[in-house]
Amino acid sequence: MKQKVALVLGSGGARGAAHIGVIRELVAQGYEISSISGSSMGALVGGVYAAGKLDEYETWLRSLSKTDIFNLVDFTLSRSGIIKADKVLKEIQKFIPDQKIEDLPIKYAAVATDFNHKKEVVITEGSLFEAIRASISIPMLITPLRKNETLFVDGGVLNPVPTNRVSRQEGDILIAVDAGAQIPYKKPKVDADQNWGYFEKLTKGKLKRFQRRLSQLFPFKRDEKKGYFNLIVETAHLMLSQITDLTLNSNPPDLLIQISIESCGTFDFYKAVEIIELGKQTTHESIGKLKI
Repeated sequence: MKQKVALVLGSGGARGAAHIGVIRELVAQGYEISSISGSSMGALVGGVYAAGKLDEYETWLRSLSKTDIFNLVDFTLSRSGIIKADKVLKEIQKFIPDQKIEDLPIKYAAVATDFNHKKEVVITEGSLFEAIRASISIPMLITPLRKNETLFVDGGVLNPVPTNRVSRQEGDILIAVDAGAQIPYKKPKVDADQNWGYFEKLTKGKLKRFQRRLSQLFPFKRDEKKGYFNLIVETAHLMLSQITDLTLNSNPPDLLIQISIESCGTFDFYKAVEIIELGKQTTHESIGKLKI
């Protein structure tokens, strides 16, 4: 009989591609994932797996070049965010049709933040893609989801690694993935796409125009070592790290798999091949520490 796993997938943007590798390695090692909870990218990958569509999603993600990523980003530069994320979700829905969470074969929970009422929301029923859309709304970057007078933003704001929000079964073990761990990065052995020069030439004009618009929203002094936007991002990482530590201390998993925050940036999805492999290798190494 296979060992059941309650799996918790944390937020982390493009680093969340490591969740795919984690799942692949757990299944290869003979574990059965019986329930999943996730925040942000963790909610996306967890939902795709629970829907039985991880193969299609991984194939698509691995195929993306930097040019593809840029073309999927629907910039808005509105007051509530600079990316709508509608393009990428519509693309995913081409091969992963929406369905009700309660009909999934695996217990699933997506964590989002109710901005109006300043509270965490755990979504366990209703539209799968609506739950994912709510959970991935990174403040100031991806526009929030509005529903019934409620404004939903990224689940990672209040609970980046929701070990306290996963359904448990008798005899299962709790495994959590922190995709924003403050640990050194050891690059996995994998061939990565080196097409950045071509991408720069192709999008040079667009990038310059976008950069000018960003400077209007996020002005910074030229003599500063870090831009205003970078300071916001790094400050957020520090806060999320502290919240994660508090959650893990209150609800410790049987196994914590850590993905270095240095592995890639939030929107470096073109590194998917490398990050998926990182998830596999890190999980393979971590499983040896698991005591059942």
